[in-house]
Amino acid sequence: MTAGAQARFLELWGEVVDIGAAMAVLQWDQETQMPSKGQRSRGKQLATLAGLRHAKLTHPNLGEALNAAAEDAGDEGDSMAQVREARRLVDRASKVPPKLAKALAEAESRGLASWQQSRAESDFSLFRDSLTELVSLQKERASCLAGKGSPYDALLDVHEPGTTESQLVPIFEQLKKGLGVLLDSVHNSGVAPCEDAVRGHFPKEKQLAFSREVITAMGYDIDAGRIDLATHPFCTGFSNRDVRITWRFQENDLRPALFGLMHEAGHALYEQGLSDADQRTPLGTAVGLGMHESQSRLWENLVGRSREFWEWALPIFHRNFPDKKDVGVDEIWPALHLAQPGFIRVEADEATYDLHVLLRFEVERQLFAGGVEVDELSDLWDATSEELLGVRPPNPAMGVLQDIHWAMGAYGYFPTYTLGNLVASQLWDAASQELDISSQVAAGEFCYLREWLRAKVHCHGSRFSTAELVENATGAPLSPAPFLARVTNMTEMAYGVEEKG
Repeated sequence: MTAGAQARFLELWGEVVDIGAAMAVLQWDQETQMPSKGQRSRGKQLATLAGLRHAKLTHPNLGEALNAAAEDAGDEGDSMAQVREARRLVDRASKVPPKLAKALAEAESRGLASWQQSRAESDFSLFRDSLTELVSLQKERASCLAGKGSPYDALLDVHEPGTTESQLVPIFEQLKKGLGVLLDSVHNSGVAPCEDAVRGHFPKEKQLAFSREVITAMGYDIDAGRIDLATHPFCTGFSNRDVRITWRFQENDLRPALFGLMHEAGHALYEQGLSDADQRTPLGTAVGLGMHESQSRLWENLVGRSREFWEWALPIFHRNFPDKKDVGVDEIWPALHLAQPGFIRVEADEATYDLHVLLRFEVERQLFAGGVEVDELSDLWDATSEELLGVRPPNPAMGVLQDIHWAMGAYGYFPTYTLGNLVASQLWDAASQELDISSQVAAGEFCYLREWLRAKVHCHGSRFSTAELVENATGAPLSPAPFLARVTNMTEMAYGVEEKG
């Protein structure tokens, strides 16, 4: 690629990135700082920026610069990857009319506000009209993106490029079967691990202090980020030097805050690990949300729920919670590997988490296939929860209203959580072949694992697909087998099934 063609292309692309970052700042503010009366103007502001970003992406100037860059790029290397990723995003934007892009941004802003109120009051009717509008607009968008293809596939592709419904169905079938066997096994054991070690009184300030020390040790750079309370935990980044995370807490249970912050810090490590040289270019983003979720789930579950982690963390735990000074690793560890179907996805144990994802996948499939109307979603949710998890939510806040995703327009997002679980286990197994992870984690030396992930995943940005990154890092294509083997082993150990069998 000639220097002139590349410079012009990247100059225009940087403007697209900057507008997206400005939108993300406003969205972060809306969820953490904005006064409630600012909602109407915030929706207009986001719609204006969405229109500007869409106009930049579809402007002939960018198209011409992209074509010139493509002529000089060749068939391999960073130049080709820059063009490929830019072309994918430009083509997607070109399929969506500007009026629809602005309408979506404004509807999502309104939807977020109505969802927050609806969830707080556990009243689905308060969100129904906004959700009806959002679903209608998303169906229109999906049709634009899909052409003659599947609308739901088009939305899945937005969040994890190349993913299709037909690919996901057999993965979920295998997980449903394997996890079902595991749940039957532990249920028949008659054992109920004690949760007293992680339940009790955990003051908010001490939970934050403990969790902050943990994620700082993981490598989260607080000088390039911040931590705030939010209704739903999330991570957002405006560059690799400004990556913010949020949390929520329960004073009677340590797990939601600790594992929520470890999860979001895992996302943040990915964002902070992106190359400086790739910032404001098409390669300066994570490859997809499946890989992104693998980073958060790896730190939350494979590190945070391990015995070795708690050998290191126990003195910090005792310092912050002196009432628990007599609690040891042997009491904490089983309480982190439960197999108890519940209502809330983000608080689910590993043995049931992917059944929560499957629930959402099944509901979304029906929604975009025209098999269910918005008015019927709450009932469908409850029935599917009972079928897959054996529990029926007692109210909408613990059922259909629990997630922020539909309010923010993230349809087709949920399957990336399961893909992330599978990728995390496979990466962990590969890293274990090269690192002495057990002793390193027990010593609080998280830098070795972090730098391994940085070299295998983070630094590449969008150069490679998730499938390519997985195979390059692990030597094998993605498979549910490592995840199922690990979760089965950990859970059966916690329930003493192996000892009995």
